[in-house]
Amino acid sequence: MTILVLSRYKKKLWSFTKLFLKLFITGLSLYLVFKKVKITDVREAFEHANIFYLLFALLFFVISQVIASSRLNTFFKSAGVYLSGTLNFKVYLLGMFYNLFLPGGIGGDGYKVFLLKKKYNARGRDLLLSIFFDRLSGLWALCLITSVFIVFIPGLHIPIWIPIVVMILGTGVYWLVIYIYFNKYNTHFLQAHIKALLVQSMLVICAIFLLYALHLEGGYLPYLLVFLVSSLVAVFPFTVGGLGARELVFVYGANYLALNQHMAVLISLLFYCISAMMCFSGAYFVFNPGKLVWNNNLSEPSQVVEEVFEEEGRLLEIV
Repeated sequence: MTILVLSRYKKKLWSFTKLFLKLFITGLSLYLVFKKVKITDVREAFEHANIFYLLFALLFFVISQVIASSRLNTFFKSAGVYLSGTLNFKVYLLGMFYNLFLPGGIGGDGYKVFLLKKKYNARGRDLLLSIFFDRLSGLWALCLITSVFIVFIPGLHIPIWIPIVVMILGTGVYWLVIYIYFNKYNTHFLQAHIKALLVQSMLVICAIFLLYALHLEGGYLPYLLVFLVSSLVAVFPFTVGGLGARELVFVYGANYLALNQHMAVLISLLFYCISAMMCFSGAYFVFNPGKLVWNNNLSEPSQVVEEVFEEEGRLLEIV
């Protein structure tokens, strides 16, 4: 009994520590950003942004997430879990919501694993691998598109052959590892990775509309390259929802490429706002769990979160 209590105490302490570190790094990153950029200039640029183009940016972000949810469902199918497209998208939105609002706890991925494991009696390891390869496919697509931008942007002083060779070799090794050690996830390899490229392409178009909204005339490629690099950094969960990390990359990337720092930061902040709006939509299913159309024996979303915290020795109060 004492060991169990100590174990739960350690898990609670670790959750507190993770949350504190994320908030600290987020705050520090934003502090460094706004030391170099005037808040008043950013606010003024935001006030003059074109709403029409902002709506188009939001539209393409939504399209990217619809495709991303379909990509994840492709990996679930490889694991033997079959969800309808509609139900999968609803669960995906819930996961986005919990990723943003449970930064120190299980997050959206833990929520999805526990929920699907309970409903479909699937192996937790298979579900975790599905989510892992889903993230990995997105990272691969992001690296591929970033490499293309590096090739076509002059002045970076990077030999063209380097990104080409790195991506060809990296893709080959990546596929080979999946084929040899995780063969069942190779079943829909091509389909999943085409979707991954589509997701990142939609996000690039989203960023282009943000540039339009901010009245930037020409010279989009360097801004888009910094956007892609910031997305690579945001993959790692060092901050809350990537806030702070993206902006920091934009500031130093803009400085390196001689871009407008205020414009760069504003692109990042607008992208975060659009992302947060999409995440908020998942709250609808928290307060209207019946819309998920689960079987009666499955807990409501908020109850599932509580069960996950209890199972792992965490409590909702830590968040």
